[in-house]
Amino acid sequence: MSDLFTAESIISLLTLTFLEIVLGIDNIIFISIAANKLAQQDQAKARNIGLILAMAFRLILLLGISFVISLSKPFTHVDAGWFKAAFTGQSLILFAGGLFLLYKATSEIHHKLEGGDHEQEGGSTKGKTSVSSVVTQIAITNIVFSIDSILTAIGLTQNVAIMMIAVVLSILIMMFFAGPVGKFVNEHPTIQMLGLAFLIMIGFMLVAEGAHLSEVVIFNQEVGTVPKGYLYFAIAFSLLVEFLNIRLRKKQTPIQLRGYEEQAHRDGMI
Repeated sequence: MSDLFTAESIISLLTLTFLEIVLGIDNIIFISIAANKLAQQDQAKARNIGLILAMAFRLILLLGISFVISLSKPFTHVDAGWFKAAFTGQSLILFAGGLFLLYKATSEIHHKLEGGDHEQEGGSTKGKTSVSSVVTQIAITNIVFSIDSILTAIGLTQNVAIMMIAVVLSILIMMFFAGPVGKFVNEHPTIQMLGLAFLIMIGFMLVAEGAHLSEVVIFNQEVGTVPKGYLYFAIAFSLLVEFLNIRLRKKQTPIQLRGYEEQAHRDGMI
């Protein structure tokens, strides 16, 4: 227990907590968009349940670190000449999770643009979705993000107690900010669309990373991976531009159209 209060342990704890929050941003985006389909009084409940599930998944995985590490080892090899791969449990989970995010984000964009049977009076889908269905969707994505998060933690420190404390602290911080983030997303439709676009990027990244971890080779070409730093920079830059656009729209004076009679008098037609 005394090892937790050394300078090295405190630095590791702070660093890991920060990384857990950064890695949890995409999770918060998905949770906010999924909860937005619920009635207003149920959104906070769904967000909290989703984040508590995320914390539970991470803690359970930490207690079974040997199982998590085994997921990164190949369990089968495929060699079809033009296609080679060494599949691991981690790569298959990331690949399936990426496909799920691609499907979910694309379908949500389609529903928002096309509407149709999915929309109620006033163009809203709120109230049609049950809390249980939203929580189920959140739980599926939590499994994917939790494994990625824990493998990152294992690479940073071998102290399980530090990992568990960092997970709890990061989830508590995210629970505190999830409400304001969800409210902001609800009030700005362009942010919702931007968030869905982020999920498509993240889904593509997970598919590419899953293929990379499986050492997939197609026609003698290895599948690379997308550096997460580039992804987070693109997300941060896009959000900055959108925030500037929001402020600009608030400051702009609405254009007043002149009446046709006034214009006719000015032109000497009347």
